[in-house]
Amino acid sequence: MIPVYHAPPIFWMSDLSKKKAVIGLGNTLRGDDGIGLIILESLLNSYKRAGIDYLNFGSASFDLMHKLQDYDTVLLIDGISANLAAGELRIFELKDASFRKRDRAISSHELNLKDIIKLADKLKLNTKIYVAGIQVESVNFTETLSQKLKDKLQELTAKIDKFLAENLV
Repeated sequence: MIPVYHAPPIFWMSDLSKKKAVIGLGNTLRGDDGIGLIILESLLNSYKRAGIDYLNFGSASFDLMHKLQDYDTVLLIDGISANLAAGELRIFELKDASFRKRDRAISSHELNLKDIIKLADKLKLNTKIYVAGIQVESVNFTETLSQKLKDKLQELTAKIDKFLAENLV
């Protein structure tokens, strides 16, 4: 008897099937460092969009790198230290971020953005990764944001939602 070959079914994937995520990073016990998580929560409460996963990764760990592989497009929201005015927002592609050799970490997590860039490159991730970096004023041990970031919270959330509408939806 001749074995019959059964070709595997062919699946067509549309753009609607592409997986997208917004990932909040930060430590809410370190003042402004928690801004990424606070904005993530604001997006969920006021601006949640269908087709986007919203994930709290707290102090980013190596698990984040594995999770990034599950998505086509991701926006990381994090507090940064980049010599900007407190509360200033910069949105950029992770691949476009640059650091000098002597640059210190610009976030206070297990994995900072510099580490994430290096690992994403080594792992050859196909994920398009954006970063919404918010300049922090204080990362002292406290559970509240600085007044400058509190005053800008609504504005920052709206700007990030606008970016999501234009780039992830």
